[in-house]
Amino acid sequence: MVEKLKNIKIKYNPILFDLTVGVIVSLLFSAFLYLENFGFTIKILNTIFGILSLALLLYIPKRAVLIAGFFIGLLWFYWIGYSFKYNGVGYLSPIITLIFATVYMLFFGVLALTNSVALRAVFLFALSFFEPVDFNWLQIELLFVDSYFGVFKYQLAIILLALSAPNYIKTYRYLPLLLLFFALNFNYPIQKDAPLKIKLVATDINQDQKWERENLALTIKMIFSEISSAIKENYDVVVLPESVFPFYMNEAPAVIDKLKVLSNEIAIVTGSLLREGTKHYNVTYIFNEGNFEVAKKLVLVPFGEYIPLPSFIKKYVNDVFFAGASDFKTATEPTDFTIKGVKFRNAICYEATCKEIYEGDVDFVVATSNNAWFYPSIEPTLQKLLMRFYARKNGVTIYHSANWRGTAIIK
Repeated sequence: MVEKLKNIKIKYNPILFDLTVGVIVSLLFSAFLYLENFGFTIKILNTIFGILSLALLLYIPKRAVLIAGFFIGLLWFYWIGYSFKYNGVGYLSPIITLIFATVYMLFFGVLALTNSVALRAVFLFALSFFEPVDFNWLQIELLFVDSYFGVFKYQLAIILLALSAPNYIKTYRYLPLLLLFFALNFNYPIQKDAPLKIKLVATDINQDQKWERENLALTIKMIFSEISSAIKENYDVVVLPESVFPFYMNEAPAVIDKLKVLSNEIAIVTGSLLREGTKHYNVTYIFNEGNFEVAKKLVLVPFGEYIPLPSFIKKYVNDVFFAGASDFKTATEPTDFTIKGVKFRNAICYEATCKEIYEGDVDFVVATSNNAWFYPSIEPTLQKLLMRFYARKNGVTIYHSANWRGTAIIK
């Protein structure tokens, strides 16, 4: 394959060739994501594109690897900076986009340290364990979440071995490709349905209107209307999105009292905020049989709810660029709650895409999100695929309620 690439380079300008190859690799690497975003789940295409993208990363020129990494970062995370405008620093959005593209250029750039196909395969497998800037949304195995291959580490290792070995064999050089058979997905752990009738509420509230005081009465009216409808439709549980109550609910006793009364007819799981002294939390309130409990978020969003930087600069960045908003506190462990004898694990937005939530005895996860921070973008699609990735790996069923796209039962 290397020789063929060299022969092609003779016919074209090397820089243009590397640019073209790098862009093609990034498109192949991202194809499954954009197909899903437009409503197409095509296993055969996802399988072929995933294999081709990994194979090319092992063999293409060093400069093309850097270009591929840059455009992968761009295609996957162009939306990251969208939320900054709600903190009054919208001018940073294009800068953040370029920073993330550069981060992933360097991430994949590790492969460009060598021309050795075997070493690149080792590096690429090692990168599957690494999370740049504490952000885990680029999972290399995710390419195969809706394909004929599996998403476990050993399957990724087999794929990389099968793709790299032909470079070192002269006779029957493509025979190692037969190893791909052992990376096929024959079955995931069993995923069950919760033995309860659960209503997942989808809302569509613009982020720039969500926190406006004049909209609060209308928002609360909408929420109670959804709960009343769920009661009339004989649901056991109603799940509302993250921070759908846009205030510190523990400072709104009238709302709590009304929800406690309604919880005698239906269990209510809803997002809001919690303030304890000078600490504030992004939380889920669970109302059930006239009582309630609070589940605090375990894993915060880097640069959204906390700043993953050294302490000497963290406060400055938080105050100047986030108006002091990125300083949420966390729980010390995942929160489980029980409704009618069924145990659920709580997850709030980003943490539903983190392995910590799926540790221990977990069959069902109730996840809530507010995706309006990133309207319009592919963010809800990427989030859904990541949740599907973790759900299938761990044999878990996720009940996800979101503001602006993403509400679904995810398996």
